[in-house]
Amino acid sequence: MYNRIVVPVDGSTFSEEVIPYALGIAKTTGAELMLLHVIEKESKKAEAEESLQTLATHFGVEGRSVSSRGDVAEDILDEVNRIPGTLVAITSHGRGDRLNVLMGSVARDVVRAGHLPVLVYRPSGEADVLQDPIHITTVLLPLDGTKLSETMQAEAAGWARALTARLVVVQVLPPSTRIDPLLASYDVLEDSYVRWHAHDLEREYGVEVSWEVLHGDPVTSITNYLEGRRDVLVVMATRGQPTLQAAVLGSVTSGLLHHAGVPMIVQAPVKTKQQVSA
Repeated sequence: MYNRIVVPVDGSTFSEEVIPYALGIAKTTGAELMLLHVIEKESKKAEAEESLQTLATHFGVEGRSVSSRGDVAEDILDEVNRIPGTLVAITSHGRGDRLNVLMGSVARDVVRAGHLPVLVYRPSGEADVLQDPIHITTVLLPLDGTKLSETMQAEAAGWARALTARLVVVQVLPPSTRIDPLLASYDVLEDSYVRWHAHDLEREYGVEVSWEVLHGDPVTSITNYLEGRRDVLVVMATRGQPTLQAAVLGSVTSGLLHHAGVPMIVQAPVKTKQQVSA
């Protein structure tokens, strides 16, 4: 999957809460882990580098600091592109408007500009940053019947295989679409979509796959399904919202990031030539 994981930190505990997840993934997959501090104020450089090296030494990983050229997201992506096979693991600890509360502006811009899978985690502000690595045992792939959601199947299967984790394909159906439970074929009809995709993924990628059908609001249903779990990685595509020029995440992705309390692999859709010209 990835040979290197880069965790951008800024000296705040919020930015560091993703480290236990990144460390767990690195230990399981054999990837190298690096902490990256993009320094925006040269007057703070010595202090920032000292803090960075202390943190890196504690975890036994590399620490690297770079001076910002004016756009932190671009600085992070420059480091990602410097070595192929690099994954960014970043927290969404923005402040300000509603979008930035859900996804910090830097994390948002990294997803939007990179068009590559990014691991995003919304910090609680209460976690012990110096805790042991968190190991992922389940990869969750939400599908909704659209081609966009299905574009992440290979990514999800790759993560399940790399982490030796179980892959769960889940679909959330509105209550109004429930099939009459009196029908003998009720269960078969209701889960046919996710069941077919689960079998296909298991056959193609050789990973253990199961499926679930939930009912109700997608964010609420999946959040409740994951309640109390910290060992889950959610993999899903993002869906842009035309009404918010800066938005990258669709409402379901944003809602899960805000409420589910687990890391997510998200990827902004790449614009087609037709979309660009429009």
